[in-house]
Amino acid sequence: MKNKITIKEKKAGIQPLHDRVLIKESIIKAGEHTTASGFIIPVNVSDDKGAKKGEIIAVGPGRYEDGKLIPLSVKVGDTVLYSWGDTVKFDGQEYSIVRESEIIAVIN
Repeated sequence: MKNKITIKEKKAGIQPLHDRVLIKESIIKAGEHTTASGFIIPVNVSDDKGAKKGEIIAVGPGRYEDGKLIPLSVKVGDTVLYSWGDTVKFDGQEYSIVRESEIIAVIN
């Protein structure tokens, strides 16, 4: 079974292999803000050092187990939280390539 390339995948120009996905990280503006109770949270404290958020741009065909192809459970266009990934630059854009197992959650 051949994996079809979607329009978004053609725009990225990168096709992940196996159980990897290509993610464009969402840019979240960080800035000093005040909580409802009046605490001021400076920029360096509000930066998230944990999970990252991004949109899936392309997916690989899946992984093989006992000779059977197991397709990925995520799809192009899903917004996900992921723990880490290899950063690549392509045509001036920065992406992360991660295995499906590094995806923590799909945001609905």
